[in-house]
Amino acid sequence: MSTIKDLVARAHAAQEQIEFWSQEQVDEMVAAVGWHALQAAEACAQLAYEETGMGVYKDKLIKHQKKTLGALRDLYGVKTVGLVEDDREKGLLKYMKPAGVLGALTPVTNASATLPCIALNALKTRNAVIFAPHPKAKKTCALNCEAIRKGLKQVGAPEDLVLWIDEPSIALTQELMSEVDLVVATGGTSMVKAAYSSGTPAYGVGAGNSVCIVDETADLDAAAKKIFLSKTFDFATSCSTENSVVIHQSVFDELVEKLKSHGGYLVNEEERAKLHKGMWPDGVHLNKDIVAQSAQVIAGVAGLDVPDTTTFFMVIGKEVGPGDLFSREKLSVVVTLWKYEEFVEAIDYVNDITDYNGKGHSCGLHTTHEVHIRELGEKAKVSRIMINQPQCYGNSGNYDNGMPFTLTLGCGTWGGNITTENIYWKHFVNVTWVSEPIPPVVPDEEVLFGAHWAKYGKE
Repeated sequence: MSTIKDLVARAHAAQEQIEFWSQEQVDEMVAAVGWHALQAAEACAQLAYEETGMGVYKDKLIKHQKKTLGALRDLYGVKTVGLVEDDREKGLLKYMKPAGVLGALTPVTNASATLPCIALNALKTRNAVIFAPHPKAKKTCALNCEAIRKGLKQVGAPEDLVLWIDEPSIALTQELMSEVDLVVATGGTSMVKAAYSSGTPAYGVGAGNSVCIVDETADLDAAAKKIFLSKTFDFATSCSTENSVVIHQSVFDELVEKLKSHGGYLVNEEERAKLHKGMWPDGVHLNKDIVAQSAQVIAGVAGLDVPDTTTFFMVIGKEVGPGDLFSREKLSVVVTLWKYEEFVEAIDYVNDITDYNGKGHSCGLHTTHEVHIRELGEKAKVSRIMINQPQCYGNSGNYDNGMPFTLTLGCGTWGGNITTENIYWKHFVNVTWVSEPIPPVVPDEEVLFGAHWAKYGKE
C-alpha cells in the first residue's frame, strides 16, 4: 500500500505534466474519462449496492449515469485554460490555473456517483485528485477510479491524475487532507469539520434536512408524485430528500390521501412511538440499521405491521427541536408532516426546522403563486430552493433545471461552509488578475453623496 506522501507525490508529478495542456487536450481527456465512467456505471452501481448494503441498485445506476452525463453537459464548451476573460474597459485580463492536487472525501451514501462527478470537474481544470472513500465503499471507489484511469490512458494523459486510498482510515484521510492543495469533503458533519480543521483550504457541505412546502394553490397530484419520487429514490440516501413537508391546512387531508396512493403509510400514535424507538433506540442516535433501507425493513426493525405496498412512512410532527426527533434529518423513507395556516408560518417552519438540523441546506415549494416564490426566496435561510420539483433530483442538478451537476452542496455560513453554491469546476481553480492602466475613473462626490446632502445637508 502506498503511503499518503507517495500518493501525493505521484499526483503532483502527473498534474505538472498537464498544467499547460491546451484546451483541446483537456477536453479530449474529459470526454474519454466521461465515456469510460459511463461504461462502468452498471458495475459500479451494483458494487455500491452490494458493498454498502444501502439503497436501490437501479437508482444508484440512474444517479451514476445522470451525474456523469450532467457534469459533461455542464463542462462542454467551457473555457478553463489560459486567458478566460478580457475586460478592456477595466483593463483586466484573467488567466485560469489549476489548484493542484485535490483530496476528495466521498460518502458511503453516494459511493459511486460522487467519484466521476468530482473527477470530471477536477480534470477539466487540469487538477489531479486523490479519493478518500468511506471504508465501507472502498471497492466501489477502486472500481470507479480504475475505469477513469482507462480513459486517461486512452488519450495519453497521466493515469496518476486519479488516485485513491485503497485501505482508508480516519488517520490516513486526515493525513491526506494535510498534504493536498485543496480538500473537497462530501459526507457527514464530523468529516467536514475535520476538513476545515486540516489546515488546507477546503470545500465542505452542511447537514441536509430539506423541508418542502405545499401551498393551497399547488397541483396536488403532481406534488404528491414528486415528493414520493424524491423520498423513495435510492431509499433516501440523498441529503436532499424531503424530511419534512409543510402543508396548508386547506389541502392537508387531500394531499395525505394522494401520498397514500403512492404507498405512503400514515402511522398512528402507537405506531409513531414504535417507529421512534426503532429509529432512535437510545433516544439520541439514528439507528444505522434503518438508514437507506426499504419501508419493509424499517417496519421489521420497529415492529410495525404494514401493507406490502408501503413505500414510505408519514409521521405527524409535534414540535421542532430535540423534543421531536422526527424534525431531524432521517436518511430513511420517513417524512414528517406539518400543517400551517398563513404562508409566513410555513417560512417559519423552514427556518426553525433547518436551524435545528440542516442549516443553510435547502427547501422546496409546490405552488402556482409567484408571490409565495418570491417571499420564500427572500426569507428562507437556505442555499437552494426547488420550485415544483422533486428535491433530491433538483438540488444537485437535473436535466430540467439550471443547477450545476454535483453531489457536493455548499450551505453557506449558515451551515459552516464557505459558499452556498453547488461545488463544481469553478471552485477548483486559481485565477490570476492582470491589471493594465486605464483612463482615471474619479469618484463624483455629487453622485455619491447628493441624496444624503439633500436630506441632511453637508454638516
